[in-house]
Amino acid sequence: MTGPGSEWLDDEAGPIVRSYALTRGRARPATGEAFDMITIISTAARPRGGAPGIGPEHFDILEMCVQPQPVAEIAARLRLPLVVVRVLLGDLLHHRLITATRPRPESTLSKERLLREVLHGLQAL
Repeated sequence: MTGPGSEWLDDEAGPIVRSYALTRGRARPATGEAFDMITIISTAARPRGGAPGIGPEHFDILEMCVQPQPVAEIAARLRLPLVVVRVLLGDLLHHRLITATRPRPESTLSKERLLREVLHGLQAL
């Protein structure tokens, strides 16, 4: 395809949209939330009417997360960089359209117990 605007098209992939266009130039979620790769995202609600700042990628995430998904899986399935997905998730969280379940931090005791079990297993060999 040639002509004005053709540099924004790829014959095989279709329209090309730069990552910063999806996030409107933002590199961090507006809510200040940090989404770990293993944070589980679930759809909490659907936007009513035309919610400002909610685009097609946001709707894709909402549709995907009807069944809870980890952040890494969302990024992989959307084929978007993790930083972009985190910004989009921040938008959805700001509008209260998703819930985020973060993993519980491991206690020092459980780490120590695991290391002792590994040590005993190695000594048993």
